Amino acid sequence: MIFSKLFARKRQVSEAILIRTYEAIVAAARQPAIFSAWNVPDTPLGRFESLTLHMILFLRRTKDAAGGLPALGQEVVEEFFRDVDHSLRELGIGDASVPKRMKKLARMFYGRAASYDGPIGAADAPALAEALMRNVFPESKEWPEGIDYARHALTVAKTLDEQPDAAILAGEIVFPRPSGAPS
Repeated sequence: MIFSKLFARKRQVSEAILIRTYEAIVAAARQPAIFSAWNVPDTPLGRFESLTLHMILFLRRTKDAAGGLPALGQEVVEEFFRDVDHSLRELGIGDASVPKRMKKLARMFYGRAASYDGPIGAADAPALAEALMRNVFPESKEWPEGIDYARHALTVAKTLDEQPDAAILAGEIVFPRPSGAPS
């Protein structure tokens, strides 16, 4: 125990801001319209896909920013992976299998980040919808709702870009509601 405290990396972000930010991302990723209107499966893997997309959108906003935003982004990613680890254990995955699954999920996360980056940067909804479909519905050739989900993702990216750094650093991040979503 003393060694874990001795060698632990000091947080650069307050715990309260980290948790508030992560909870806002999770809430945005779990909006009912994502699963009802856009047909993302409401399963552990479907929820992982939605949370991954929202994490990627948040990371794009923080990675090249000035000040403490890159550190906040890094700590939020670490919180995301702690949460995924915890969720795997709650699903009954044995302790011996969790590290192997975490490596696979990390590869999935960073693979998605790479494949979504270009379409998000170019604000290309059709290309983003295609990339999303490969991950959300890998066996399907059609996902009519995917284009609306991609448009929403681009709206999220734009909304995050428009928020002041100081607000995000204070944990006051705002995500748009899906258009046409129930109140």
